[in-house]
Amino acid sequence: MSITLSKAAIFEAQAEKATSWRNRLLALPALVIIGIFGVLPLLIICVYSFLQAAPYGGVQWKFSTDAYLNFLFQRDIFDDTLQFTPDFLIIYLRSFLFAVVTTVICLLLGFPTAYFMATRPPAQRNWWVLLITIPFWSNLLVRTLAIMFIIRDEGLINNALMGLGLIEKPITMLYTNFAIQLGLLYSFLPFMILPLYSSLEKLDFRLVEAANDLYATRRQVLWRVIIPLSLPGIIAGCLLVFIPALGAYVTPLILGGGIHLMIGDLIAQQFGSGRNWPLGCAQALILMAAVLVALYFYVRNTSGKIQHG
Repeated sequence: MSITLSKAAIFEAQAEKATSWRNRLLALPALVIIGIFGVLPLLIICVYSFLQAAPYGGVQWKFSTDAYLNFLFQRDIFDDTLQFTPDFLIIYLRSFLFAVVTTVICLLLGFPTAYFMATRPPAQRNWWVLLITIPFWSNLLVRTLAIMFIIRDEGLINNALMGLGLIEKPITMLYTNFAIQLGLLYSFLPFMILPLYSSLEKLDFRLVEAANDLYATRRQVLWRVIIPLSLPGIIAGCLLVFIPALGAYVTPLILGGGIHLMIGDLIAQQFGSGRNWPLGCAQALILMAAVLVALYFYVRNTSGKIQHG
């Protein structure tokens, strides 16, 4: 009897080992792709950030920390002293502000929209999802140019207001912070609605009915039942909006006219007209580090709330 059990244990161990190796082989292609297109470029950027900039682009293979030093300081051309220059820091703070405002407004607009979609009859929900995803059928550049044609001085809004006699001269909206914010909202609102809809669709609305039967007000039902149960969708939507909005490039370039820079435009300038690749790599790494730190505290706090709930 004991011999039979030992053989069964050996066969089971061998089967588990074979399964483990098979799973590793199946994961190998994905790991190779991640390593080549994810880890390797990140390592190259990290290495380049500690090199000297070549005069006409590229790098010189000499170790230097000037890229990180130039993020906040510049050397005086006469006495070589360091002077604090907050220009890059201001652009980073402006980008964070744009991303936060975009995330908050998308959440305020996306939550009631997703709730409306989730409470429709099942036969209608697919049509509402289709309407939300229609903007993805066209290129972001085309959609951004369409917004530019709408809000420019000779655009649809100004022509309509002047035609109605509400204004005498066009309202300047293009190439302003308002235009950038509008473009970010339009571009990333679906990224908020879809995760919220996916979470609210799975919500057991019998809990909402039970809360109503217990004489809970609509506000209490919202804050104590619906929002806690849909928190995973809120977290996913906020992450999907905040991170791309922080590194947006096309929207501020077109709607901001290159006047109101964001981080994406700033980094692109270093690799283009600035010809300072190490500084561009350092700015990208600083951005990534700031995002990782912010996400760490955000996810840790929100995951604690989910477990507590």
